[in-house]
Amino acid sequence: MTFDGTDFYAALIHELKNDLGVLSMALGGIPLRGEAAHDAAVDSARLLCQGMVDRLHQALLIYKADHQPIHPVLDACSPHDLVQAIAASAHALARDRLHVETAIAADTPVLWFFDRELVEMALVNAIHNALAHARSSIRIEAGMDAGCLALRVRDDSPGYPESLLESVADGRPYAATGTGLGLRFARLIAHSHDNRGRRGELRLGNDPGAVFSLLLP
Repeated sequence: MTFDGTDFYAALIHELKNDLGVLSMALGGIPLRGEAAHDAAVDSARLLCQGMVDRLHQALLIYKADHQPIHPVLDACSPHDLVQAIAASAHALARDRLHVETAIAADTPVLWFFDRELVEMALVNAIHNALAHARSSIRIEAGMDAGCLALRVRDDSPGYPESLLESVADGRPYAATGTGLGLRFARLIAHSHDNRGRRGELRLGNDPGAVFSLLLP
């Protein structure tokens, strides 16, 4: 039997992800007491744990993509329902620490073809980043942009560092830790969506807070 170190590490990451998922659920079950020190500590631990679960999941998918292309399961999905689902996730994660709102443009189609699970994972990762940096509010948006479905997470943080905006715009690599891993994953998901030779895009901007955009053809 040949020992494959890469498969071993992939299995280890999968196991750690599952264990952290159980821990995250346990932390989520701890009731808040209305005491600032206690509630803040529990909430920080819960968000950190869930963020690690998401990053490990992303790392596994990126690992698989290095060995074989990702083939999204395209289906007719409702952008309206997706925005509401992302908002519900944001509400659950924020626990009323931040105001969460939605904005669905009038030109948003009733249905669009994309991989709901993968796109939702990328957007939830953007929510995690917004929770870590937003001052008071997060907004999830949907609309059309140059013939693509545009899904956005907008917050009132100080915004993305200029160096990060430049690296994403130029297609250069960035650190695969923290935000970098999530952005690499989001770009991978966007590019995996292809319609007649036109690929999806990841765009970042400041307006004036951070604006994370997935454009799906």
